[in-house]
Amino acid sequence: MVPALVDRVAHLDYYQRTPSWVLPRGDRAYTDREKGLFRSVPALRWLHRQQIYWSHEPRVLGFTVAPRIMTLAENLGRWHIAKYVKDRDLRRKLTPRYTMGCKRTLLSDDYYPALIRPDVEVVTDGIAEVRKHSIVTSDGRERATDAIVLCTGFKVSELLSGLDVKGVGGRDLETDWREGARTHLGITVSGYPNLFFLMGPNTGLGHNSMIYMIESQIHFVLEAIRAMDARHATTVDPLPEVQDRFTDDVHARLARSVWASGCQSWYLDEQGRNSTTWPGFTFEYRARTRRFDPSAYHIA
Repeated sequence: MVPALVDRVAHLDYYQRTPSWVLPRGDRAYTDREKGLFRSVPALRWLHRQQIYWSHEPRVLGFTVAPRIMTLAENLGRWHIAKYVKDRDLRRKLTPRYTMGCKRTLLSDDYYPALIRPDVEVVTDGIAEVRKHSIVTSDGRERATDAIVLCTGFKVSELLSGLDVKGVGGRDLETDWREGARTHLGITVSGYPNLFFLMGPNTGLGHNSMIYMIESQIHFVLEAIRAMDARHATTVDPLPEVQDRFTDDVHARLARSVWASGCQSWYLDEQGRNSTTWPGFTFEYRARTRRFDPSAYHIA
């Protein structure tokens, strides 16, 4: 957001609550020669996609298996800050004090260059008051303001907010999930026949592409529909004990993850429960959703 704004305003005050870990993005345009090779040799496209996938997949080890691995990535983050930010006070403001990955890690090559411009001020004092033409921070300082851009983050734990989803016997899903979402594979919910989620609870990622997860979920839903068709059934509903095993296993693994290392993030709900992320490799999830297991469901 900051890089997109700095060239459109005379001055930018950037009110930062908590600094983010930012790593180099390293994007570049594909050359005409590369594009030509991809067009003429489709296998190269496949190999390139494989290279991208497998270069990202091992990162899950730092998120879920051994969070202390993240200290190595933090060194890269500090180097990235130091490369651009020479002012020690500003560098201190921009350096996080939590384990990398606990909050969402950003990838950008123009974030720090935008913040060191003379027409940008990084403000870390809390906002005490918003007036008609100014903002007053907790230290009593008043800064003139023409426009305010709110970057308020996400509330993924409230994904059903405003929706009225009813299940067997009039059960209400938002009520059932008040203490945290419980699903089987993040796709189906016991007591709510024929309800399928894509990007449902505990299927989000911090290390690789969500497209891979969505493709796995679509495949699973189609397998479930085929199983219903083969049995001339009209409903499919996961067994409660199957759902409980999946949910309890996921949360046991998440308790050892970097997301549970102590920071406040949008991955967690108000009770500190993580109903957002998948605590493992994406190829593990694909293997678990490769086949629809009729014995795990009530099909009628």
